[in-house]
Amino acid sequence: MDIWHVRGGRKLSGSIRVQGSKNASLPIIAASIVSPMECVLLNTPKLRDVDAALKILRHLGCKAEMSGNQLYIDSRPLSLSHIPPDLMEEMRSSVIFMGALLARCGEARLSPPGGCQLGERPIDLHLKSLRELGADIEEEGGEIYCKKSELKGCTINLPFPSVGATENILLAACAAKGKTKLIGAAREPEIVALAEFLRAAGAEISGDGTEIIDIEGFKPKKYVLNRIIPDRIAAATLCCACAACGGDIQLKGAEFSSVLYFLNQSGCDIISGTHSLRVACPGKLRAVKGISTAPYPGFPTDAQPVLMAALLKAAGESTIEENIFRNRFRHVPELRRLGADIDIEGKTAFIKGVNELHGTALNATDLRGGAAMIIAALSAEGESVIMDEGHVRRGYERFDEALRTLGGEVYLET
Repeated sequence: MDIWHVRGGRKLSGSIRVQGSKNASLPIIAASIVSPMECVLLNTPKLRDVDAALKILRHLGCKAEMSGNQLYIDSRPLSLSHIPPDLMEEMRSSVIFMGALLARCGEARLSPPGGCQLGERPIDLHLKSLRELGADIEEEGGEIYCKKSELKGCTINLPFPSVGATENILLAACAAKGKTKLIGAAREPEIVALAEFLRAAGAEISGDGTEIIDIEGFKPKKYVLNRIIPDRIAAATLCCACAACGGDIQLKGAEFSSVLYFLNQSGCDIISGTHSLRVACPGKLRAVKGISTAPYPGFPTDAQPVLMAALLKAAGESTIEENIFRNRFRHVPELRRLGADIDIEGKTAFIKGVNELHGTALNATDLRGGAAMIIAALSAEGESVIMDEGHVRRGYERFDEALRTLGGEVYLET
């Protein structure tokens, strides 16, 4: 059990470099087994989810060693294609090993993935797409068994731009004969990062970052050097912390995003430089209406809880509509315990700004909800204690140290 001790009431200031991206590193780690290779991943974040992915690699027979933020992987010794339930249940992103194992071994046996309980997140699109590529998939006894006689390129239409399904298609299509055209692909920067890694590994991929991606051909390379991109959600979280507490911070490695658009509307000054951002929040924020989560390039669902935390004391009423996950408002009852005034009607949260929040005992519900509670506690009077079953460390590297660097009083007891 992690225990976060937070004392509020201090403005944030200073400069910090944004961690490597969780959502980019995990699919790239899976991609390292698509063919026998050695690879070095720079700027890899030290996270519980990354640890879980490395456990899977080692179980499969690969070598995986972390030194600082540099990760060395040797997938040449891979000898298994089965991932047991206890490893699958540690994180949601474990499902992307399905496409990678199918490409490398011609088969994969695994169970449905775990992760935060944010509502139904079926993998039907993953399975349907792999079947279209030629995989035979059986679901029995809580396990999924994929095998192929031959994967053949085809046209795949995704009815929703699923990030996970797009990743699994990219990985499996590396082993397909002929051209695969993916229509309706996810467009997130993390998809582009995966495609760049696969190109460096020998794949012929074009169109990543758009709705149509083409995959044709694969000439395996023996060695790949890659740098993990900065984490845009971690950057947004620090910006929201500054907005909630007031202050002036600089984030190295961060770029402008839709989250910053809404912070600017609320009264924060945003200065965007070359691979850096300065966020200055000198006074009381204004409420913001019309925030609505959507697939990239829309407002990210992962940033919804932390932006809500930033707006708890904004003058007026803010509205946030959640369109991605049914249970993404699980943090709201905990924020109310701090004194927040939030009403939920269907998919929409109505946040009426209050003058003060007061520290109390809280329970982290999930990764981003836990981060939202820490932000809200930093903007509250007095001390808060947040009980957390390890959610926050799944996605934030040394989050307490980062906030202390900026002047916040946050201490983690593990």
